Parts: sequence; structure tokens; C-alpha cells
Amino acid sequence: MTHRQPPRRPRTVRRLRATSAGLATGLLVTGLLAVPAGAQSRTDTGPSPEAPTGTVARTVGDARFEPGPCPRTPEPIEALKEARCGTLTVPENRAEPTNRTIELGVAIVPAATDKPKSDPIVWLAGGPGDDAVGEAQMAIDGGLNRDRDVIFMSQRGTYSAAPNLLCPNIDEFNARSVGLVYDAPSTERLHVEATKACRDRLAARGIDLGAYNDIESAADYEDLRAALGIKQWNLFGISYGTHLALAYMRLHPEGLRAVGIDGILPPSKSGSAATWSSARQGFDGLFKACAQQPACNKRYPNLPATFDKLVRDLEAKPVTTTVTLPGSDKPVKVVLDGGALVNWMTSATHVAPQVPLALDELAHGKPQRIAQQWAGGKLSPQAVGRVAHGLAYGVFCSEWIPYETQAQALKGGQEAFPTFPRSVQAQAPQLTFLRPDCEAWNIPAADPSIRDVTRGDIPTLALSGGFDSQTGADNGPYVASTLSRAKAVTVPYEPHVVFATSKCAQDITASFFDTPTTPDTECLKTLKAPEFEIGP
Repeated sequence: MTHRQPPRRPRTVRRLRATSAGLATGLLVTGLLAVPAGAQSRTDTGPSPEAPTGTVARTVGDARFEPGPCPRTPEPIEALKEARCGTLTVPENRAEPTNRTIELGVAIVPAATDKPKSDPIVWLAGGPGDDAVGEAQMAIDGGLNRDRDVIFMSQRGTYSAAPNLLCPNIDEFNARSVGLVYDAPSTERLHVEATKACRDRLAARGIDLGAYNDIESAADYEDLRAALGIKQWNLFGISYGTHLALAYMRLHPEGLRAVGIDGILPPSKSGSAATWSSARQGFDGLFKACAQQPACNKRYPNLPATFDKLVRDLEAKPVTTTVTLPGSDKPVKVVLDGGALVNWMTSATHVAPQVPLALDELAHGKPQRIAQQWAGGKLSPQAVGRVAHGLAYGVFCSEWIPYETQAQALKGGQEAFPTFPRSVQAQAPQLTFLRPDCEAWNIPAADPSIRDVTRGDIPTLALSGGFDSQTGADNGPYVASTLSRAKAVTVPYEPHVVFATSKCAQDITASFFDTPTTPDTECLKTLKAPEFEIGP
């Protein structure tokens, strides 16, 4: 039987976040859519059947778990109806012990079987800044709880944590910015002002902004494992969650049975240069698929040159148009310059069949489709008050910016897209104005070890998408090269976070957690390129 991929659907997850006062990729996507037995488990033990995981209060060291109500979510989540929930309380900053603690919401969705495995799966969310609890439906829809409980914990600073590090003023600026020239100095000034206003408000609440990072978050999850009485569990991280998973594997390997990572962002090379490389890979994958499809190639020949020319032309002379968005009759002014087009394209690989037609329309003086998609995510009601920008900056500004010079960042753009204008090359996709933002955020650099390559023998599944322009597919073999029991798998024709869109990826993931050393990848042989839309 020929494997058929599910139709692309609205994504409930945001991925690698633009600078917090910039593009929120997943929200833009909303706008785009108008092991053998001996190796399976090192220790097959867990909580006793008399006390299901998450139903007993327990203190371990400085951490305490208390059963209680489920974490709040912006909308009701069907997958949480049967969840066992509670709160983990941990120190805010373990490096500087004080009496200040934070609370992290926990939800445990039971396995679909009556006899679940004793080693649950922990879901690590995207972002940085997304709340794992809010991604529960995607995990369960993908069958992750087939025979294991799945644990969701609000990473520190996120929506249902206390305190949360949300910054609605940044989200509101993002909405206004669709009418500004994307990479103009005047836009940068407003961009950084929004970032600083957020920082000042959070600091005034006494929040230790330097304590929101991967090192502390990894310790939070390890404390949760101890407090729940779990000897060993599995991780599944998407996008930024892979960054956290790789840090966790390096810092706390002893409790891990197997790790799945999807849309891979290695801490050892994260930054602007790698982001440019990812964009190049994803764009090229899509353009190549069009060129290999006779109808697409005939109607849209030499698509890379069309895109390249559009970026240069729009950067020299931005286009201004007006669009209306679904659910509103209020006209919205949209400015498209070269930087805006590159960032639109970075997310548009999620709706790949539309891309050649959209670029062709733009080249022939019809910017409305791209303008509507570009504005749609930023002006969506779901775009305000959900992302923990404070956590995003905690990661970016302590773990990325200190370890990549401005010259290295620029070189990444020049190498990936040598014909782009320098003003475009200077602002990596999703990371616009990150350096001045981090100057405003003003937190210490993380220990240099945060950039260490993750090594070890934990069974690992490294999943990538062939159209992923946010975390390039070459990151899979990169991380697998230092993990002796890792398997890198690229799912062709899929965008960022293949688990969300590909039944094949979901099947591979399920087989991996069954037998971590021998996941079944046969479904890859049946996959076919999407049929690109052909305009008049």
C-alpha cells in the first residue's frame, strides 16, 4: 500500500523563535494557512502500580512535587482531560542559593494501553519560550502515548510557570512591525526599545533573568524525575527542545533510556551562521523538488534565481501594500523588503506547495498572497501573551551571542547567500537584531561548557525534514557523529518538526521507543514530493 502523508494542518507549536521582538515563526505559520530486548532499557523500574506517577507528593533535595490541578492553557486541550497533574517547586538559581523558588506546572497524560511501560516519555517544547503543556495535543495526536505515559512540564518562565516571563509588549510590537521596513535602523531602535521595556518590567518583579537557561532547565527536569520516583525515562524534544535535550544528555545522562530529537538545534553550533546555513538547505530542498516536477519546472523555471532577484530588488525598493486578514475587515499595511521576504520564506516551507506560485505572483507585481501570510501570523490573536520572551533571551543572550562574533554571523550570511545585499546578510533569519537585543537584556554569559558537543552512548533518534529551513537537515548527522548509538533520519519533503506533519515520522518515532537501536524506517521508501500549485 502506498503511504500517504496527512494533509498539512495548523501547527500548535512554535519553533525556533526569532529574536523575541522579531518574527515568531510558528505564529507566522498560522498566517500561512488561510533495540533488541537487552538494549531497550538500562533499568526497567518505575513507580509502583499502587501509586501511579504524579499522584504522590514528594520532596527530593531542594525540589518538591505536589499533585494538584492541571496547568493553565490558553485554550482547553482535549488530551489533558485524563491527565494527572501537579506542580514542581525548585530554586530559581541553583548557583546562587536564596529562598526564592519557582513553580512549574506538570501534566502526565496516561498511556493508551492498560499495561504501560514503566519508562515514560518527557516532551521538551520548542521556542525557546513555548510551554510544553500547550503542545500536549500534538504529542498525543502523533501517538506518543501509545504504550507509555507522556510527561509535560512547563519549562521555567513559560506560560503556566510562576513566574512567567511573557512580554505582551513585544508581541504587540511584532504586530505593528508588519508596516515597517524589516531591517531599517529605525525598526531596530523600536525593536530594542520593546526588548528593554520587557526586561525592565521583569527585573522590577525581582526575577533573576540570568537563571532562565538550559543548565537550570535541565536540572529542573532531573529534579522532576527524582521527585516523581522514576528511575529512568525517555526524552522527545522538538526544535529548541532538541537544544535542551542535548544539554540534558550531557549534564544528566544517568536517568535517560533513549532520546528522540526532531528539528535539531545543537548547542555547540547554534547562532546566526548556522541559521543562515539552515535556510539555504531548506530553500534548496524546496527549489530542487519543484525543478524535478515537470509541471512546476516548466511554469516556474529557475526558481532560485527568481527568489534571489526578488530579495535584492525588494531590499533596494520595498513594496508597500494593504491586505485584510481572515476574521477582520480592517485593512492592514504591509511592507515587504528583502529581509521580510527571507523570513517569510523560512516559514513558508511549511506550506511548500504554495511557494513557487507565491514567488511568481510577487515577481509579477502581486504581493498580496505573501503580504497576507507575512502579516497573518503576527496579527493573530494567538500571537499575544503566550511566548516567554524572557526565556528566549535567557538562552540566546547567555549561550549564543557570547560565543559568536558579529563577523562570524555576517560571514554565515555571506557564505550561504553571497548575492544578497549586506543589509540582509547582517540579520540572520529568525534572529533579527539579536546582538543589540542582548546588549539590552544584559545577562552574564553561560559557562563555555554549554557549547560542548554532546557525547555518549544513549540511544538517540535524530529526525530532520528535507524542507527544514529553520534547523537544517545536516544537524542530524552532526549530532549523531558523537553519539555512538544514534541514528540520523531525514524525512524528505517535510518542513521543520516532522513529527507534526508526517505519519511516517510518527511511525519511526514509535518504533524507536520500542527498540531504540533499530527503529523501522521502511516508510521513507514510499514518500513522494508534494504536488506544487500551478497558477495561470
